[in-house]
Amino acid sequence: MKQIIGYISILVHDYDEAIKFYTEKLNFHLMEDTDVGNGKRWVLVAPPGSSESCLLLAKAASPHQKALVGDQAGGRVFLFLHTDDFWRDYEKMVSCGVVFKEKPRSESYGLVVVFEDLYGNKWDLLQLNKE
Repeated sequence: MKQIIGYISILVHDYDEAIKFYTEKLNFHLMEDTDVGNGKRWVLVAPPGSSESCLLLAKAASPHQKALVGDQAGGRVFLFLHTDDFWRDYEKMVSCGVVFKEKPRSESYGLVVVFEDLYGNKWDLLQLNKE
């Protein structure tokens, strides 16, 4: 048996500004952008080399959803972006204006730094130690 997490939904205020952030600042690929009617779109983005998991950019529609944009994990790190070259990706993100909440640090499990997406959700950029 095999199961995978295919999509993780993340609330956004605007499809186009979110696509721009993920593709230009995080170097993600736009996998799909389909108009599904009534102002809704099916928008998938994924990091380079990702073959199974994508982010579904979901435009907040209700007041409750709008209030949760940028705080989907209650202030904790929400998503973990694994990389095969921490310093390459960190320097690229710095040059693109990504907001970092700390300096990169070495932990027992690897190199890590916390950054924010365009709405304030916290992410870890993480390069795990090789086993």
